Amino acid sequence: MGISGASGVVYGLRALDACRELGVESHLVLSKSAALTLSQETDLSVADVNAKAAVTHKASDIGAAIASGSFRTLGMIVAPCSVRTMSEIATGVTSSLLSRAADVTLKERRTLVLMVRETPLHLGHLRTLTKLAEMGAVIAPPLPAFYAKPASLEEMVDQSVGRALDLFGLSWRPVRRWGEDLATVVEGDEA
Repeated sequence: MGISGASGVVYGLRALDACRELGVESHLVLSKSAALTLSQETDLSVADVNAKAAVTHKASDIGAAIASGSFRTLGMIVAPCSVRTMSEIATGVTSSLLSRAADVTLKERRTLVLMVRETPLHLGHLRTLTKLAEMGAVIAPPLPAFYAKPASLEEMVDQSVGRALDLFGLSWRPVRRWGEDLATVVEGDEA
């Protein structure tokens, strides 16, 4: 799990919570910019966030286990994923453990989910995202699923996080699924 400095640190926090609830061992890398965003968007400290992960790694520790392809993982989620982090991963010119671990995930053909948080996107961003998709990354911006009729911001966040976890074959209880727990016919319409 990588948390970069983009706005939306709550996505990474909830992904860590979900991993714990699902019994999945999580390894966390928090970028320097993420620590700043954390202080602006929550009342949590870096220590609070680190406590949510099974294992934490310093962003500067490029010799950490997760920097090696021989370290087995299901893959990696970067939530949120900044444009800078996205760009480093796309070029393979990594400056931190976060981007190095993501690069290794791609190299090993494992699932890499990038919850990119930026808008609007210019052509360079779009080309970079295309390049990442061609390299095997899953681009999964955290967008609301209104069919789930979220009643709160928390439900919207959980839906996006849960859908990202689906990409690893992990089913998290808060996800509302079309056709399972939602009516497929809108009231007043006939099938």
